[in-house]
Amino acid sequence: MKKTTFKMYKLIRVIIVFFITFSLSAQNSQKAKQLLDDVSSKIKGYDNIVFDFKYSYTNPNSNLNQETKGNVCMKGDLYILNFMGITRIFDGKKIYNIVPEDEEITISSYDSEKKDDLTPSKMLTFFTSGYKYSWDILQNVKGRKIQYVKLKPTEGKDNVKEILIGIDIQTKHIYNLIEVDDDGGKTTFTINSFKTNQPLSKNHFTFTESKYPNYYINRLD
Repeated sequence: MKKTTFKMYKLIRVIIVFFITFSLSAQNSQKAKQLLDDVSSKIKGYDNIVFDFKYSYTNPNSNLNQETKGNVCMKGDLYILNFMGITRIFDGKKIYNIVPEDEEITISSYDSEKKDDLTPSKMLTFFTSGYKYSWDILQNVKGRKIQYVKLKPTEGKDNVKEILIGIDIQTKHIYNLIEVDDDGGKTTFTINSFKTNQPLSKNHFTFTESKYPNYYINRLD
């Protein structure tokens, strides 16, 4: 479970960066700033976001090559993430990790001081400083013009060397995010489908224990 938990943590971090890096102050490119501002304005205007994604991690130095798919529903700080056979729910107060394979559920209270308790607001605070960004390459991806903006940390941040954010010029939506680590690892996060303002019930992000009658529930606090 430790490796899976780490991947879950890394994925959530990438997802949140996906949507919050756009409040960063411009440091070296007005064009990059304007494009990020346009994307930020669109993202903040949605009540909720639902998307399917492909996640891959490669590291030639350690001979790793992994790929999987998942989906996310986000509304403010609340989210439901399905990834690697695990469902993770954050209802604003508690985090629920549901593992059907083991019929086990781990429940913990959200702690803003803990590194692995991630929410959009916490990641917003984390990424609002310490980066410079610049205008990068323009690519044609199946008829879509994808403009990349490069973010480089001005100080060490979790082994991150640089982040590339691909933005669809026409829709001002994010196409993908590529995170390159100092050790040669590369995480690629690509949106396959993207929907907004979906009809969600008021209990959409509520964990219902009765749905899991045979599960072992591990309450950490």
